[in-house]
Amino acid sequence: MHKFALASVAWLLTLPAACQAEHSMEVSASAYTLREIETKKGNIGLAAWGDQLEPGMKAIAVSRDLIRRGLDHGTEVRIEGLEGTYIVRDKMNKRWRKKIDIFMGTDVKRARNWGQREVTIHWNVDDE
Repeated sequence: MHKFALASVAWLLTLPAACQAEHSMEVSASAYTLREIETKKGNIGLAAWGDQLEPGMKAIAVSRDLIRRGLDHGTEVRIEGLEGTYIVRDKMNKRWRKKIDIFMGTDVKRARNWGQREVTIHWNVDDE
């Protein structure tokens, strides 16, 4: 086999089975806490996909239109201006579009201070 062909085959073998593409988008971001009025009545902290939210978790809820863009349950998300990685653990009411809700545990004051603002988020989607 020709040297070039062998090098090409070797290079192909180093590629992952599914490539990931990074996506980013500007969205409206608000914050929520474990208060019953903000989560599930009668089952505080129970997220829409069945996750139990607890203080200290870096979690977000996403509007349902974002789920179709690859921000599905368990997706890791970076939010510009905030440290660390957040995990999609909840989904919002159908009325919202291009919106995330950042979980802030029991810190109502921090959530109120956050208010609502525009942020850029980044996440990876498998391109198969």
